[in-house]
Amino acid sequence: MSTDLTSLQYPVGKFVKPETVTPAMIEEWIAYLEKFPQVFRQTAESLSETQLDSPYRPDGWTGRQVVHHIADSHMNAYIRFKLSLTEDFPTIKPYMEDRWATLPDSKLPIEVSLRILEDVHTRWVCVLKDIKDWENQGYYHPEFGTVKNPLGKVLALYHWHSRHHLGHLELLK
Repeated sequence: MSTDLTSLQYPVGKFVKPETVTPAMIEEWIAYLEKFPQVFRQTAESLSETQLDSPYRPDGWTGRQVVHHIADSHMNAYIRFKLSLTEDFPTIKPYMEDRWATLPDSKLPIEVSLRILEDVHTRWVCVLKDIKDWENQGYYHPEFGTVKNPLGKVLALYHWHSRHHLGHLELLK
């Protein structure tokens, strides 16, 4: 893949899992997730229908698919956090996001997923602000075997994920 295609695929760079997670980092990431739905909405709504139905890179998703994917992904993340807070390092259920992005609901108006994103983030941030132990609560992801994914590092992933897909929408402007 050429550098140009890589920068289109990863507009904010590839995710790098932090070695350590500090309370200041957690506070920053939660604050970002709290405001993200509004920033994402503004960016998505600034796009024309033609832009929304255009891929952000060759063989990439359309802007519309990105919007619906964010809602799907963050609903799953919220549930994974709740499972992690109520069970001892559960094994989560992965999903095939590439296939989800081709289901009929990926063609719906973006407003449907923008509303979901706002409501999920309201609930998710409420839960995030109450977490006391970011290192000893988390989950196993079957794709990574027996590696524990503590919630602090998972939060880092979703902070990146939000910026990553916001970057994809910005490429369509």
